[in-house]
Amino acid sequence: MTFRAPHLLGIEPLHPTEITTVLDLADQYANDPGSPRHREVLAGMTQINMFFENSTRTQASFELAGKRLGADVMNMAMQASSVKKGETLIDTALTLNAMHPDLLVVRHPHSGAVDLLSQKVNAAVLNAGDGKHEHPTQALLDALTIRRAKGRLHRLSIAICGDISHSRVARSNIMLLGKMENRIRLIGPPTLMPSGVAEFGCEVFDNMEEGLQDVDVVMMLRLQKERMDGGFIPSEREYYHRYGLDAEKLKHAKPDAIVMHPGPMNRGVEIDGTIADDINRSVIQTQVEMGVAVRMAAMDLLARNLRARRWEAIDGGVMA
Repeated sequence: MTFRAPHLLGIEPLHPTEITTVLDLADQYANDPGSPRHREVLAGMTQINMFFENSTRTQASFELAGKRLGADVMNMAMQASSVKKGETLIDTALTLNAMHPDLLVVRHPHSGAVDLLSQKVNAAVLNAGDGKHEHPTQALLDALTIRRAKGRLHRLSIAICGDISHSRVARSNIMLLGKMENRIRLIGPPTLMPSGVAEFGCEVFDNMEEGLQDVDVVMMLRLQKERMDGGFIPSEREYYHRYGLDAEKLKHAKPDAIVMHPGPMNRGVEIDGTIADDINRSVIQTQVEMGVAVRMAAMDLLARNLRARRWEAIDGGVMA
């Protein structure tokens, strides 16, 4: 299996073969999620979850993934930690490093914070979302969901719709799906498109009906209101009218197109509730299920690399 990275900080540095390795292993975990033999994978290892931003799906799935693999899992309440007393991220990292964790799962509101932390610790670090930068495990679970629904992850037409500018999910998906040779369409109001979007190698539309024409996958995004400072949309009602996914707009996609959303959903703003709950089109609940499998696979692979580095260090010390 080809996966040599010491950390999972983003999709950008990953080779397509490494992406495939994660997805293949995640597929195995998804097919047999509760097997007792999985508990040996991270047995004796410690996983610390550090979420500086609120999270439900990501934190819960990382915790469940670690426990299914046999890790000792600790969730740090960052809102009650010494960070609130003025401790810097680096000092927090050094304190944790002295406790000798094996895996650190980190979500942080500032882009690049997780990368900085990874340079200060001896553990394998997994990025659970940093600012507007990346959310690699979300892109991987989206990719696995698409592959299982469509039977492949290449040469598909995929529409990513909504708040592209503020979305780390969009950024990671654009990179991953591009590496796997898919045709990507970005759909949304010009105010929610990032600067330099023309350099992303995607088709850009500000009209949903045109953008959704004959696509295989419709990926809706949440309005990132917490990252907005200003009037990016006239109103939620107007946004839903133009960019919310409903049955009429979905008719422009292929008849077997699947509908995705990373959650949490704002029903009646980004997506009609009937579409979200349509078991024939929506794979939103499958995304949640695949999240646990992908995070199990990512931690498994990083743990293998961590053990290999530690053995090399021991052998090197003995030889010296």
